[in-house]
Amino acid sequence: MPSDTPYNADSQLDIDALVFHNKPTPGKLAIASTKPMSTQRDLALAYSPGVAAPVRAIAADPEAVYDYTSKGNMVAVVSNGTAILGLGNLGPRASKPVMEGKAVLFKRFADIDAVDVQIDYTDPDEFIACVRGFGDTFGGINLEDIKSPECFEIERRLRELLDIPVFHDDQHGTAIIATAGLINACDITGRKLEDIKVVLCGAGAAGLSVLELIESIGVRKENTIVVDIEGVVYEGREGLHERLAKHAVKTEARTLAEAAAGADVLLGLSAGGVFTKQIIASLAPDPIVFAMANPTPEITPEEVKSVRDDVIMATGRSDYPNQVNNVLGFPYIFRGALDVRARTINEEMKIAAARALAALAREDVPDEVAIAYKGERLQYGRNYIIPSPFDPRLISWVPPFVAKAAVESGVARLPFAEGVNYTHTLARRLDPTAALQQRVAASIQAEQKTIVFAEGEEPSVIRAAHAFQSQGLGRAILVAREDIALGNMRELGIAAGSLEICNARLSEHNSEYADFLYERLQRKGYLRRDVQRLVNNDRNVFSACMLKMGQADGMVTGVTRHSNVVMRDVKLALEPAEGGRAVGIAAAVSRGRTLIIGDISVTEFPDAQALAEIAIATANSSRRLGMTPHLAFLSYSSFGNPPGERSEKIQHAVRILDGLGVDFEYEGEMAADIALDPGHHELYPFSRLTEAANILIMPAVHSASIAVRLLKAAGGATVIGPMLVGLEKPVQIARLGASVTDIVNLASIAAYDLNKPAA
Repeated sequence: MPSDTPYNADSQLDIDALVFHNKPTPGKLAIASTKPMSTQRDLALAYSPGVAAPVRAIAADPEAVYDYTSKGNMVAVVSNGTAILGLGNLGPRASKPVMEGKAVLFKRFADIDAVDVQIDYTDPDEFIACVRGFGDTFGGINLEDIKSPECFEIERRLRELLDIPVFHDDQHGTAIIATAGLINACDITGRKLEDIKVVLCGAGAAGLSVLELIESIGVRKENTIVVDIEGVVYEGREGLHERLAKHAVKTEARTLAEAAAGADVLLGLSAGGVFTKQIIASLAPDPIVFAMANPTPEITPEEVKSVRDDVIMATGRSDYPNQVNNVLGFPYIFRGALDVRARTINEEMKIAAARALAALAREDVPDEVAIAYKGERLQYGRNYIIPSPFDPRLISWVPPFVAKAAVESGVARLPFAEGVNYTHTLARRLDPTAALQQRVAASIQAEQKTIVFAEGEEPSVIRAAHAFQSQGLGRAILVAREDIALGNMRELGIAAGSLEICNARLSEHNSEYADFLYERLQRKGYLRRDVQRLVNNDRNVFSACMLKMGQADGMVTGVTRHSNVVMRDVKLALEPAEGGRAVGIAAAVSRGRTLIIGDISVTEFPDAQALAEIAIATANSSRRLGMTPHLAFLSYSSFGNPPGERSEKIQHAVRILDGLGVDFEYEGEMAADIALDPGHHELYPFSRLTEAANILIMPAVHSASIAVRLLKAAGGATVIGPMLVGLEKPVQIARLGASVTDIVNLASIAAYDLNKPAA
């Protein structure tokens, strides 16, 4: 974090956020090429003279811009910073971290490339002219954090001026999610939309958009009342802006309490604490209360519960049921709009998104969601009316509804490709690294395993242990001397007592571990005093003994020692899993392809039997990571050409698998380019791989290590690993000097336990 930053962070979260945004590269976005740029021909095709061809094609047919540029998958996230995240008017520069964050969410949840654009204009005319000038560069415009009422005019006029989707998420994102929840809440309570009495507290952009969208699906205007900071919005009240005046109704009510009496639905998009217990008590039977102010809702579920127990409640917070979370909306709405090249996002598309989300909440909840909620099996009902953001089906569920509505309402340039192919394409768009991390985190949050951080005196390890535990990923134990660990915790601002510290020398299990280790090693040249010294002084040995004796579920280490040294220490106490072999694997993710590579860290020159065992362990772990194995044994040769002693070893490994009758696809020996080519059957029609390989078994550690580093350094791959599998207990070995994030990720992998069979 830059030392001259004038802002003084006052919490560990603030400090972590500043470091997160600053290291290793400032910001959260980067530009990556989708085409190779490694040869002279690549350059000639990408720029002059080759680029002239698509230029002429687009000049002849402007719609060809979607075929030859990234426009069709590119969104601009635009703000002037006049209403930042409830922080107020802090200007366009201050809004940039938020807009970058929005762009990241577009990519993470819908594989949409987004660019943040901050505009230093507060005058609507100037702002509109600016966006109109660059708008055609993009496939869509997402307006964000623009104050009310200017945001209404800005969005309306830009929608008229631009022939692409323009969407103000602060208005419509919240409206769509809240509408989905209201549809289901009415269904559960047996109400019809046209009969319900609705009171809205909060007449800002989001509040009025919620009201307008629910009116679009059947709520009658005469059954709604809006309350702003001045009181009830009634006919004849002076000083109302045009958008708000449309919602003025005839009523004798002048206060929120008067308006809410007998209401079926109470919507809050105002400020914390606005709803009193008396107001809640005055509502109709089985009322629906959406208290969506953040971070403090208008009233908490606990306060509502103290008054009555027949309320269906939603908030904007993730720690309560029924979270109204915009990330359920905008990524998937734009995904569907872009996929049919929609000219706008209209009311029909918003309603389609709301109905899609409502329908998804009524489906059986997948295991991933149950795991994310600590094993609770959520079921459609009062505490589950809105899908979870963790639901992996969102990407393939919502966009088809939106795309179809765009086509049927006449705003799409392309037909709707309804069917399984479109949903499969959508599912493949999700970033596999993020999906893997989410899968692991959701699982271990439910299981709450105990993970030992062996190098517990290191500041990075302490921070990682604290992050692991505070994020609810499990219980952390530091193996360390108390005085050193506590001193480092004080310097890091981590409260004493927040992490358990285990001093190996003083542990109540010290003698037990020494007895176990001596019995194990006494015929391998170790004296009793040797093993006692190991238990007292070697934290890796001590931590491995903790796992062996059942005092912990997994461990992470390696920050201060080379992996081969750590592996030697750990194997003093732990054996390979029954019938297995310790293997180091890595997941490399690049350009939409995930490759699992093994063995990258354990067996230097495996023989045929070892290669077969490595293949089995790697395939099993890949299944645990959610992949279907298509495994290739790599070599310099392909199917015997050119012949050689080393390729014969690999051929023998294949024959061993043949004899074992394993239940996954495998083939070899093969050159890397052949294995990764989905069309290699043209040359080798006998190949048993039905798809391009996604698991690569290397002939030796050095080739595996070289391949992974090349993929990362030259190929731009994101690499997770090495991940250790095949020991009887989960151990993960970080690289020397690993970052806090790396350590947390490996601790999560240890808790997830890649040795377990896939579900």
